[in-house]
Amino acid sequence: MAPLPQQPRTPDDAPEEYVGLTADVAERRARDRGWSTVRRLPPDAIITMEFMAGRLNLAVRDGEVVRCWKG
Repeated sequence: MAPLPQQPRTPDDAPEEYVGLTADVAERRARDRGWSTVRRLPPDAIITMEFMAGRLNLAVRDGEVVRCWKG
């Protein structure tokens, strides 16, 4: 049997700390803290709800993070 693929690691990080930062600063901080994928979205974006380990989602309005969540 083939080995299972290794899932990306989810950093031990608090998403609420990103709220209020500019999108550029938040993305740079997330990458520095080990997030493999950082996704910027408008606050009202329609997205699928699949969870992806290692991804941090940033809801951005007028260049500022207004919501942030893992997956």
